[in-house]
Amino acid sequence: MVFSSVVFLFYFLPLLLIVYYAAPAKAKNIILFIASLVFYAWGEPKYVLLMLFSAVFNYASGLFIEKTEKKRAALVMNIVINIGILVYFKYTNFFLGTIGNIFGFSAPVLNIVLPIGISFYTFKALSYTVDVYRGKVAAQRSFVAFGLYLAMFQQLMAGPIERYVNVEKQLRRRRVTGRMFMDGFIRFCAGLCKKVLISNTVGSIWTTVSAYEFTGLSAGMAWLGIVAYTFQIYFDFSGYSDMAIGLGRMFGFKTLENFSYPYISRSITEFWRRWHISLGTWFRDYIYIPLGGNRAGKARQYINILIVWMLTGLWHGASWNFVLWGLFYAALLIIEKTFLLKRLKKIGAAACIYTMFFVIIGWVLFSVSDITEVGNYLRAMFNFGYLGLGEQDFLYTFTSYFWLLAAAAVIGSGMPKRIYDRLIPKKLVWIKYIAAIAGFVICAAYLMDDTFTSFLYFQF
Repeated sequence: MVFSSVVFLFYFLPLLLIVYYAAPAKAKNIILFIASLVFYAWGEPKYVLLMLFSAVFNYASGLFIEKTEKKRAALVMNIVINIGILVYFKYTNFFLGTIGNIFGFSAPVLNIVLPIGISFYTFKALSYTVDVYRGKVAAQRSFVAFGLYLAMFQQLMAGPIERYVNVEKQLRRRRVTGRMFMDGFIRFCAGLCKKVLISNTVGSIWTTVSAYEFTGLSAGMAWLGIVAYTFQIYFDFSGYSDMAIGLGRMFGFKTLENFSYPYISRSITEFWRRWHISLGTWFRDYIYIPLGGNRAGKARQYINILIVWMLTGLWHGASWNFVLWGLFYAALLIIEKTFLLKRLKKIGAAACIYTMFFVIIGWVLFSVSDITEVGNYLRAMFNFGYLGLGEQDFLYTFTSYFWLLAAAAVIGSGMPKRIYDRLIPKKLVWIKYIAAIAGFVICAAYLMDDTFTSFLYFQF
């Protein structure tokens, strides 16, 4: 079940809202916990047991780490088991294949299905046990409350990676006002429009282009395809995050932001402060800083950056293109920290061109799993002897989607929000409500006739 589906919008969510608001305060957590398990089991019935095991294990680990004198050993055991489960499901075939290639034998391919959302809820569990170990939070005594934290349906599939420290008080007591509920509804509808009206539609360009033989692809078609993917992945993932944040507000939770208009960034450093914020801060707080961060000299800082970004690449998928993608960003970040960042600040808004150029190149590495095909696609992009701008396929695709791509660029810049905030008085908030309802109706109409389209980040 996904947020942008008829089952969720017209059956699951309305029924849950009715039951939740009719229930007494003491029953609200258990209702949301059970609903979250049902939501997960809808698509992954057998792996709901894995989710429950993670909840029980990490709940018990938190209590044990808090009480035992051997806190470090208990934490290490918790980390090993959590990471071990993640590695088994996500990386076993990747490691076997890599070893087979190194030693020249055909490695078996095991029939291991990756549980949806395992990377996200594993990182949530790890942040909880580490924070208990550090003394930042007390271990949760209520299993239902902890289970709800780990399995919140609005964050379960693709984040944000919420920290327990941020929701601890909300798990005990929360209140939803009418304004908070409507703000949540507006945010949910905004995310739904991003997914259904922009991401799904513009993504069809990338689907078409990626089906071509890259060796015969024109430069124009190659750029058009990857620019479309650039918008698709942003509106897909930020749309999911908007929906998750909006749903959280409708149930009384204040979730931290996960995106802040990353495509207007003036450096790669700034881009990663704006893109997938919850993941970036997780790696910073639980990997980069414990490794020493920037406190042990430049050489050690650069090594730490390489480690963090190799792991960030692997977190996204068990494939060498993701490792290459992570190292690509590590190299750019090191170059910026060494000398480039100061120069970028001097050229102002023009630095956005630099940033987007390398972000787009990065999405090639991210979206094309075969390393050889990555090279072919990049060669096609820069084969300016074969622009292909007059070819029928390019002209048809470009003219058909031009206004959608232009709208995606304007919306992705945050300009409409800035104009609204500056020019529209707060007393005219009803405009947002009307726009949200209209957007919901339009998206519902699309979903009635459209085929199922999952979120891109479900695969990570």
